[in-house]
Amino acid sequence: MWDILYSNDAVVMNFAQAVLRQAGIASFVADEHISIVEGSIGAFPRRLQVPQEDWRQARVVLEEAGLSSWLLAEGEGPG
Repeated sequence: MWDILYSNDAVVMNFAQAVLRQAGIASFVADEHISIVEGSIGAFPRRLQVPQEDWRQARVVLEEAGLSSWLLAEGEGPG
């Protein structure tokens, strides 16, 4: 799985997942449990991951949905 989006905004994360689901691309939210542990105050951003083979198509779909400013470049990780 490759990181494609990094955000502490739950609305952005849910929207991105819905867009990917509609396009038939699997996704996984990493770091979701740390958010619950820290009380859901949004201090720890979550990472949206997709399979490596779907990364480019997922990026296109998310860009078309207006999420360009949250997307990571290929091979880029948070921090």
